[in-house]
Amino acid sequence: MRYKITVEYDGTNLVGWQRQKDGPSAQAFLEDAIYGFSHQRTDVFAAGRTDAGVHALGQVAHFDLDMDLSEFKMRESLNALLRELQAPVAVINAEKVGEDFHARFSAKGRGYIYRILNRRGPSPLRTNRVWLVSYNLDVAAMQKGAQYLLGNHDFSSFRGAGCQALSPVKTLDKLDIERQGEEIIFTVEARS
Repeated sequence: MRYKITVEYDGTNLVGWQRQKDGPSAQAFLEDAIYGFSHQRTDVFAAGRTDAGVHALGQVAHFDLDMDLSEFKMRESLNALLRELQAPVAVINAEKVGEDFHARFSAKGRGYIYRILNRRGPSPLRTNRVWLVSYNLDVAAMQKGAQYLLGNHDFSSFRGAGCQALSPVKTLDKLDIERQGEEIIFTVEARS
């Protein structure tokens, strides 16, 4: 049985999505929770991987299991064990899907939100949620420059050294930048 889950997590103390030897990850917590109630080891595949410190509001993932549980029972079982593990991860939805579904390859798009706190003093209430930039930023200039990034381009200069993508040519569908009080919000959408 293949299960699709939607998760959210606080990535502050995680090494990212992917299981790694040097620290806790969202994937490791989920795989350990699945094992905790099923006694089956399985890989959890995500639509995309996040880096260390990055949070997720609606990360889609899937896994296969030799158990047929209701969607309610799957979500509740995972969340109960995630709480026991004191994981900063929660399953907000679980559903059964066909074997042709793959979280990464079935994804139609990805969305990201970046927040800059644009003021002199830091915000203890928004620690690990915003990037503090203490000098005044020109949002109009940022909006104008963002237009050059929209569409299909070679994004080689933005790739990490170990990037596994076959091509640096990607399509950026949306890059909205707006000021909301002291915050500047970047909303980014792309197919990959």
